[in-house]
Amino acid sequence: MRRIGVIAVVRAPDADTAIAAGVALVTGGVTGIEITFSTPDAPRVIRELSDRLGDAALVGAGTVVTQEHARLAADAGARFLVSPGTTAELAASMKDTGLAVMTGALTPSEVMHALALRTDVVKIFPASLGGPAYLTALRGPFPDAPLMPTGGVRPDNVAEWVSAGAVALGAGGDLVPASALASGDMAEIERRARAFSSAWTKATR
Repeated sequence: MRRIGVIAVVRAPDADTAIAAGVALVTGGVTGIEITFSTPDAPRVIRELSDRLGDAALVGAGTVVTQEHARLAADAGARFLVSPGTTAELAASMKDTGLAVMTGALTPSEVMHALALRTDVVKIFPASLGGPAYLTALRGPFPDAPLMPTGGVRPDNVAEWVSAGAVALGAGGDLVPASALASGDMAEIERRARAFSSAWTKATR
């Protein structure tokens, strides 16, 4: 996660659009791709992108909210699993796959719960509610926790998130906007990917 930096959250209206978006993202320099289970036929998207992109990208599954999601994603070749929240039962099922696991939290108590369940990365969501200042505040009691804010991440504030202690950043609508997905404007998605990739490189050099 630290090496890749930016994880694109893809919520597409159909499988083919999601695949095209994944290719555009990697072309633009964003190589972490999270295909959400709100995307139709998400396992097929994960499988096809993994086959097509190979080692050029890290393809995983997002919006994992059931044990079945975890199993389907693992069978499709996902490299990581992301859930918007944290429950003991779901976290155990995700860990059982042997994949990298990211579960969601917002409050300090939720962060403690996720860490107690040995999640690999704690997804701070929706991070837009508090911004980088909130992540800085969480760093007080959790100085070494692997925190990945998702929501409210834009190229112009990537450096702020990194300074606040983010190990990686999840970016959805500002990187893969619904309007571009709906119109099939993959050039726009590639352009945004270049902006995010450049911002991450500058913030972490």
